[in-house]
Amino acid sequence: MFEVVAKKAHLTKKASREAVETLLDEVKKALAKGEKVVLSGFGTFKVTRVKDKPVIVPRTKERKIVKGHRVARFTPGKTLKKAVK
Repeated sequence: MFEVVAKKAHLTKKASREAVETLLDEVKKALAKGEKVVLSGFGTFKVTRVKDKPVIVPRTKERKIVKGHRVARFTPGKTLKKAVK
């Protein structure tokens, strides 16, 4: 993938790798803070809260509670949806 980015953006492979990794790091940091990240034409990343829920461990049939936690969610944009169809 980095080769494609390098070619299309007229960058070296090293510079394209740094650019992509920087973008992904910034998205991670924003999500860790609970912020929403919108990439126009691509989609939206946001953090949601999952509530506590009871589960049964299949092997032991033991009942447990999975504690609530935060998860990252992605909603594709119109352009991405069209491209995938």
